[in-house]
Amino acid sequence: MTLLPEPVWPVIVLAVIVFGDGLLTFRPPRAIAACLDGVGFPREWWWVLAVVKFLAAAGLVTGIWIPGLGAAAAAGLVVYFLCAAAAHLRARYVSRDFWLNCLGMLVVCIAVLVFCFLV
Repeated sequence: MTLLPEPVWPVIVLAVIVFGDGLLTFRPPRAIAACLDGVGFPREWWWVLAVVKFLAAAGLVTGIWIPGLGAAAAAGLVVYFLCAAAAHLRARYVSRDFWLNCLGMLVVCIAVLVFCFLV
C-alpha cells in the first residue's frame, strides 16, 4: 500500500471525469435528470452531488502531493457509487444508465483505488 498514487495519471483522469460530472449536475442532460428522478433523488438536493464530486476531484488532485488524501478521496468515490448502486437497486431503476454510468464509474473508481494506491 502506498499513500501517494503510483502511477499518477489514472488519478488525474478520474479527477477530470468526476469534476466534469459535477459540472453536469448543475444543468443535467435529460439522461442524467431521468436517472436522478428514476431513483427518487429530490431535485432540491442535486446541488449536494456537485459539491461531493468537486470535493472528490480536489482530494484526488491534492492527494498527488499530500499522502493519504488521494486514497481517501478514491475510497470515498467507491462508497459514493456503491450508495448510488444501492439507490438504483432499491428503486428498481436498473436501466442502461445504471449499468453504464453507475456501475461503470464504480468499476473505474475501484480500479484507480486498487492499482494506484493498493498494489
